[in-house]
Amino acid sequence: MPRTGNKLYSNKSQVLGHLGALVCITMWGISFVSTKVLLNAGMQPVEIYIYRFTLAYIIILLLKRTRLFSNNWRDEGLLVLCGMLAGSIYFLAENFALRYTLVSNVSLLTSTSPLITTMLVGLWYRSERPGSGMIAGSLIAFTGVGCVIFNSSFNLEIRPLGDILALAGAFSWALYSLILKKLNAVYDAWFISRKTFFYGVLTALPFLTVEPPKYNIVEVVTNGELVGNLLFLGIGASLVAYLLWAETVKKVGALKANNYMYLQPIITLVVSVVFLGENVSIIGYIGCGLILCGLWLGDWLTRRQAMNR
Repeated sequence: MPRTGNKLYSNKSQVLGHLGALVCITMWGISFVSTKVLLNAGMQPVEIYIYRFTLAYIIILLLKRTRLFSNNWRDEGLLVLCGMLAGSIYFLAENFALRYTLVSNVSLLTSTSPLITTMLVGLWYRSERPGSGMIAGSLIAFTGVGCVIFNSSFNLEIRPLGDILALAGAFSWALYSLILKKLNAVYDAWFISRKTFFYGVLTALPFLTVEPPKYNIVEVVTNGELVGNLLFLGIGASLVAYLLWAETVKKVGALKANNYMYLQPIITLVVSVVFLGENVSIIGYIGCGLILCGLWLGDWLTRRQAMNR
């Protein structure tokens, strides 16, 4: 009987983990459109990032003030890395890459994060090495990502600086997921997320000397469009999503969690059609189908291989 109970608990935990991943990816997919609205309003990329992460940090600090520092300096160093990898480095690399290369290049290259995670997990964690099924599914899904990104036009050029920055963003998120897996064994999601927000903002502040903010706090809170999008980015796409992501990685593992990021372009595409009036071509529909097929195939082949062992 205890074994049955443990199995049911494990299955429930897995289901909750997958649902959490879907919620996170939905919020992050919408966040691209929300960020675009703020950029069109004249806000700077660094300014948007600092506002959203500062808001998330203040709220989580008010809700959960249990401890200030981690157990030791080594863990504190890992938390600093989390703030940089999932915060300042990831977002600023992605935003600055847009200045030096095409949007399609940035979208495609940052979408390599699940593939990079797959390779890194295979090198670092023997217990979670990807099988051939998961690799095949990831490649199909990644092909679908390319189709979705090139939905309206196919324009891919090699522009070294921007492309390197975009890849740096993808690599930083993959590393964050691996560090998160290690920290999850010791600390809860609230503590990890709070430290990630704090160190993310702290390491991004020097960039304000390069890009001073366009709006002061009074101008932001009195502008309905600005405050509405920043509230969503700060509370939804940052606070809620990062808490859920930490729990998701704990429940389903870094590999399966990161594979959900392939769905992000689909969410962004749907939201862009609804709110920005963008069109979807046949290649966009094909891409959506390939992403869904790749995710299903990877999971199905992985479970089949596990049963045959």
